[in-house]
Amino acid sequence: MPYSSIEDLPNSIQTHLPLHAQEIYLGAFNSAWTQYAHRSSEQRESTAHRVAWAAVKRKYQKSGDRWIPLEPTRRVGRS
Repeated sequence: MPYSSIEDLPNSIQTHLPLHAQEIYLGAFNSAWTQYAHRSSEQRESTAHRVAWAAVKRKYQKSGDRWIPLEPTRRVGRS
């Protein structure tokens, strides 16, 4: 089921991820939930959670027991 707000996310997500990462998780989960509507309920939920974690890991990394933002990569412009 999609989540209406951050407060609806699983407790483990709320407890361990910073607010911005929770927002990323929420958006990615809900988007994947819609995208994979053709799958069975169990597959759909499992896939949506995997997609949400992948989205978080593109912006955050775990350091010890904390999730910290990744350093932004700088793009070199062409002259």
